[in-house]
Amino acid sequence: MIQILIILTLFCFSSAETTYNVQSFGAKSDGKSDCTKAFLSAWGAACAATSPATIYVPQGTYLLGNAYFAGKLCKNTAITIRVEGTLVAPSDYNAIAKSESWLKFEGVTGVSIFGGTLDAQGSQLWACKNSGNACPKGATSLAFYNSNNIMISGLTSLNSQMFHVLIDGCNNANLVNMKISADGNSPNTDGIHVEKSSGVTIMNPDVGTGDDCVSIGPGASNLWIENLACGPGHGVSIGSLGWDSQEAGVQNVTVKTATFSGTENGVRVKTWARPSNGFVRNVLFQHVVMSNVQNPIIIDQNYCPNHESCPNQASGVKISDVTYQDIHGTSATQVAVKFDCSKTRPCTGITLDEVNLTYKDKPATASCANAGGTAAGVVEPTSCL
Repeated sequence: MIQILIILTLFCFSSAETTYNVQSFGAKSDGKSDCTKAFLSAWGAACAATSPATIYVPQGTYLLGNAYFAGKLCKNTAITIRVEGTLVAPSDYNAIAKSESWLKFEGVTGVSIFGGTLDAQGSQLWACKNSGNACPKGATSLAFYNSNNIMISGLTSLNSQMFHVLIDGCNNANLVNMKISADGNSPNTDGIHVEKSSGVTIMNPDVGTGDDCVSIGPGASNLWIENLACGPGHGVSIGSLGWDSQEAGVQNVTVKTATFSGTENGVRVKTWARPSNGFVRNVLFQHVVMSNVQNPIIIDQNYCPNHESCPNQASGVKISDVTYQDIHGTSATQVAVKFDCSKTRPCTGITLDEVNLTYKDKPATASCANAGGTAAGVVEPTSCL
């Protein structure tokens, strides 16, 4: 019996989770001392651990430059990053803007981030861009590339230079209870961007930004977005797609229970007016409330800003089997439903089911070009399919 207890005790100690406090690696919570090396040292220690590990960030403000958390040499597939403090980027936007990401995870498996606030201090870069001056593109605040089994829960992201969160080339990612905020006039500050990824679930996001609340790029599949609050911003956008002639399609996307408040778009599919073998299929927009939204429902397959790189061409992206179910509220423009599809590859299988959108307390209108489908239940504005 004693031998069994000893064995169990040894097993419990050997499998216990190890915690690495970033302050033990030299991080200072004064918001002034560069903590980049300390965070990367904590990451290295967690990666070397053979049992589940936690990187702990206590309360306070931690200044970080560009940080690359690589999975290539990481033996650990169960790392939790628990953040009680705020991670802040340098006030000089050039310090991180010339890299694609501020905080970059690549090739990792089983990483979970709980809590915390990211503040990229992007306002000066937005002002530079809005002034028309030559400025760097800017960095995405938090990016996961080619990673598996990712969890982000309870994270707040503020004032990103570019995208707030990027999921690219990943499988099985869960983003839960995130709050994302940037000024309504901040350029290219998409809340969450997903591309070349499968099995991504986004639950309860509260997003207000200067671009898409959620944007969906080529190669996204099996994507579930639920209980979204969006505004200000440009809505949920599948696209822009079809820039490349050879491009992975988007399929099996659900956006369920969403509210759009004062946004430029509600639910949008957008493709370049260029030849492409891309596609969009099996998409469901369900239980959506629009409040003073400029383009509540829109498919735009003639996207060609400034008439450059795509004049007098047609989109090759094939859009099919897109359903709009139980969508109601108010449009800020007369045309509440607009399907502007490709003249060479028309939209097919578009379904409107219980759609009720008004404009200034009057019925709105719908506009269709090269779009085919059906309408069921109460549909206002009157369907043009």
